[in-house]
Amino acid sequence: MESSTIIQLAADAVLLLHALFVVFVVSGLVLVLLGGALGWGWVRLRWFRITHLAAIGVVVVQSWLGVICPLTTLEMALRTRAGESGYPGSFIAHWVEAVLYYQAPPWVFVVCYSAFGALVVASWFWVRPRKRG
Repeated sequence: MESSTIIQLAADAVLLLHALFVVFVVSGLVLVLLGGALGWGWVRLRWFRITHLAAIGVVVVQSWLGVICPLTTLEMALRTRAGESGYPGSFIAHWVEAVLYYQAPPWVFVVCYSAFGALVVASWFWVRPRKRG
């Protein structure tokens, strides 16, 4: 395999990891709220809830600081090194635009991330995690 192909595969792996991170953050809140209503015990696992809160916390802090996600930066660096063109801005902004043809200024994403983060924090009170587990 050529080195550019290996680098492209690495960029694709980073993209997949990034997509899985987004799915975890979004579906995590949905599952916590749904699981709380349906009595699913696993949504109250402390390690799961802390991991979920930390994940959205990182996203919110990065957006407040105007920092592009390190996964986006790594993926674009790998794509550039492999001779591909990257995309400007953040991962979410790029894919929201690509999928929904929606353009928004960066502050819109800051507000959305912050509101979502606030919902995750509120879910700690709506569906309380167990003391142990």
